[in-house]
Amino acid sequence: MAAETWDNVPLAPPDSIFQLTAAYKADPFPQKVNLGVGAYRDDDNKPWVLPVVQKANEILLKDPNVDHEYLPILGLPEYTSAAAKLILGADSPALREGRAVSAQTISGTGANHLGALFLSRFYSWDGPKQVYLSNPTWVNHYQIFRNVGIEPLNYPYYDPKTIGLDFEGFLNSLRTATPRSVFLLHACAHNPTGVDPTHEQWEKIADIIVEKKHYVFFDCAYQGFASGDLDRDASAVRYFVERGISLLVCQSFAKNAGLYGERVGALHVVTPTKEAADRVRSQLAVLQRSEISNPPAYGARLIALILNDPGLFEEWKRDIKTMSGRIIDMRKELHRLLSHELKTPGNWDHIINQIGMFSFTGINATQSKALTEKAHIYLTTNGRISMAGLNSKNIRYFAENLDKVVRGEL
Repeated sequence: MAAETWDNVPLAPPDSIFQLTAAYKADPFPQKVNLGVGAYRDDDNKPWVLPVVQKANEILLKDPNVDHEYLPILGLPEYTSAAAKLILGADSPALREGRAVSAQTISGTGANHLGALFLSRFYSWDGPKQVYLSNPTWVNHYQIFRNVGIEPLNYPYYDPKTIGLDFEGFLNSLRTATPRSVFLLHACAHNPTGVDPTHEQWEKIADIIVEKKHYVFFDCAYQGFASGDLDRDASAVRYFVERGISLLVCQSFAKNAGLYGERVGALHVVTPTKEAADRVRSQLAVLQRSEISNPPAYGARLIALILNDPGLFEEWKRDIKTMSGRIIDMRKELHRLLSHELKTPGNWDHIINQIGMFSFTGINATQSKALTEKAHIYLTTNGRISMAGLNSKNIRYFAENLDKVVRGEL
């Protein structure tokens, strides 16, 4: 007999997004549309390697000093320092005073995990280990926190009646939560709704967080990708730092640099003092060492080149505008088709009011399934679509079928 047969291991369900992509790929229908996966596609529905990334890659390949030695445990220093300046701002008081700790991670997912693991071990919990997540949120947040012994709770965020932000519900949750609770906030381009607070709303959110002494766990996967402006998309994080709010920030270069497979991310912990930063840095190194030992070098070197070279940095900003601009154009065209040409029942202003890669269309699970099963349009059952999956060749097909399903004709 074997020591263990694993007969009691339950069969886990497949990941819904990757299952959706697999079904799309297996579908022979010529007009099929994939609106599930959160990855940028150009107008020909092809993955896009940013020109600035191609240029940086050529520089790396020709550099005789590049080797394959281990990086430091917390990552490539020229990468982590530049990444911190990008999200916190070059003139950030946290950087100026040495109160920010940065660690290179396995993309944004790794940053979320390392941040959650650090909190699980070292945060001074006043009760059960719990984190407040927006309802809805990126589905992977739940498993990441549960894996380190932190139980997720939900706070109101999306209002299906307005297809917008449930701001009062959000504020009430902040007010009624136990002081020093941990709240995960999406810095920009909320996943999956595309609904973000305004600057004035962020100010009110910060007021209550200061009053209740809550801890902020920022997730920022779309800086620059949301509005096309790197500074604008980091404004919430920078504002909270200026207010002296204790926080950490998870950062990813998957979307805004198209480096999905290179897994380039960072975790930044903003502490009250430099002495606290030194202690946090030492423990992050211990946690990182026990899990991945050292982060991978290639993607970090690419981003370090782009962020530290003024010419490449300006070119990157132009590439970001190309991607975000195409998505904004798709929002405008979809809104035009639904509201003006097809006169689809309902108000579709939320399509242009939302921001970033994703849009919550407002359709229900039955309607979403009908689009997939009858029109070969692949989207999640909550009605979320990836705007990057739309292009000039398929947007009319999608709009016409969305119109049919809303009218009950599909």
